[in-house]
Amino acid sequence: MNMDCAPSTALDASAATSDYPGNLFVVAAPSGAGKSSLVKALLELDAQVQLSVSHTTRAPRGQERHGREYFFVSDAEFDAMIAAGAFVEWANVHGHRYGTSRRAIEERIASGADVILEIDWQGALQIRRAFANAVLIFILPPSWEELRARLLRRGEDRPEVIALRLRNAAEEMAHAHEFDYVIINEVFERALFDLKAIVHAQRLRYVAQRRLRPEIFSALNIS
Repeated sequence: MNMDCAPSTALDASAATSDYPGNLFVVAAPSGAGKSSLVKALLELDAQVQLSVSHTTRAPRGQERHGREYFFVSDAEFDAMIAAGAFVEWANVHGHRYGTSRRAIEERIASGADVILEIDWQGALQIRRAFANAVLIFILPPSWEELRARLLRRGEDRPEVIALRLRNAAEEMAHAHEFDYVIINEVFERALFDLKAIVHAQRLRYVAQRRLRPEIFSALNIS
């Protein structure tokens, strides 16, 4: 399984303990589980959530555009960003590299925005080491048969690539227990409701509510 990863060498110790005004949601799943469709639907429903766009060395698929789904860069450009410590995490997934810009995340959540990332499980755990308050969400398919059927219906990959994705899925799903939440995407509408519920619940945390409505806490003499 070719999924080597390396953590950024420029992690600031303060990032692991800072309580940023915004929330950071990290969504991972095996290929075909419906992660991208769920995140896209959430973004259409909730204007407060912003997508963090990762860098990748793979070529665009279908209607993907540079700067929208991903920043598509060359291997040399990716190497330069690693050397500069620009990534909070990066990984080699299915033969291509993906990386998340630390500065882009910090600037957004520091301004109070809620940010959501779609990355692999290894990257998600690296994000947790850098941002202790990150909320990790894993998307599961309802069965192996459905996962295979979804990959076939996409019609984007050759048979050997689909076989590789299915082999990788077993190891990926074995790490679901390391995440905060697990959503089983059996019925899309139900899975989307679950994802929205997680986002809403984070906004109701004590520290979030106190920061958002300090006048109420003050009037009620709550410190």
